[in-house]
Amino acid sequence: MPEATYPPLDVLKPVADGVWIVDSGPLRVLGIPLPVRMTVVRLGDGGLWLHSPTRFDPHLYREIAALGPIRHLVAPNIAHWTFLKAWQAHCPEALTWAAPNLRQRRPVRRAGLRIDRVLGDDAPSDWAADLRQIVVPGGLGFREVAFVHGASRTLILTDLVLNLEPEKMPALLRPFLRLARMTRPHGQPPPYLRLVIKLRRHDAARAASDLLTLAPERVIFAHGLWFAGDGAARLRHALRWLAKGL
Repeated sequence: MPEATYPPLDVLKPVADGVWIVDSGPLRVLGIPLPVRMTVVRLGDGGLWLHSPTRFDPHLYREIAALGPIRHLVAPNIAHWTFLKAWQAHCPEALTWAAPNLRQRRPVRRAGLRIDRVLGDDAPSDWAADLRQIVVPGGLGFREVAFVHGASRTLILTDLVLNLEPEKMPALLRPFLRLARMTRPHGQPPPYLRLVIKLRRHDAARAASDLLTLAPERVIFAHGLWFAGDGAARLRHALRWLAKGL
């Protein structure tokens, strides 16, 4: 069985000044073993901002805490919240921020997840000096909040781009994943998610255009091989399903 993830797992990996990633997983979604990734940003006030926290690991926690106080835990869409409770238990002073509509989801209510703030189009004063954010809407309550770290020109997404490497996937799944354009160099999310986002295609395409206008140098996302360079061009290619002419 090929290794779907990006070892070493559950450790900090530097990306740019004040930006790190943590690779973890795999998570099995619809039978697909998905690598999963967290992004860590050190804000100007020294506090740490954790985007889409992955599974809690004591060594990883100590490694992150050594960089500064963990002040923000971010659930950027309605799917990426599963590991938040464990991080909340170890970071009681951190605020938990969630995408619109996450609080209303039945599994979230059953899990008893605490949500302190709801994310919007405007970055809160807590990180407005460091990060800009844009909500990409979809139907059926889907929202994904994208973030841009201005100092490093790093765009931080979650599921809006998915760029699996075929050689890391089980052989029987590779034809399907290629046909669904979920593998490099296409970088598209699963067909069902594309359909959900297209239910609000005009608004979502406008948000995607705003992201491209920011001309990111690199693009980090939760699943697959992230764009370490030439970010704007590769993002434009990955989002062509959303709006022609991007």
